[in-house]
Amino acid sequence: MGTISYDSTSGPIHIDDRALAHLKVVIATKLRRNESFTLSWRHPEGEPVGRSTIWLHPSIPLRFTFDEPEAPELNAQWIERLMQSVNSTGGIMLVDEMVGPE
Repeated sequence: MGTISYDSTSGPIHIDDRALAHLKVVIATKLRRNESFTLSWRHPEGEPVGRSTIWLHPSIPLRFTFDEPEAPELNAQWIERLMQSVNSTGGIMLVDEMVGPE
């Protein structure tokens, strides 16, 4: 279980390492373009039931921490789905990985 540390006031956001690796690609792409957007996710098991949304902006410190030392092989389809999501008015919604044709 990896984490996103965002700004200095909130606690870490826990996200599965594989999902976090894919999110990192999408988030880095948007921030590199100096674009702001939202990221929404359902709380993982072991945390209070619900969902959260944060506003990501290039000027706010962001850190990705992975439990696994090796980066996973990335799924281009999943990255594309996340990119479609981030370019919508609702921002990135962390969706489950899909394998094969949709």
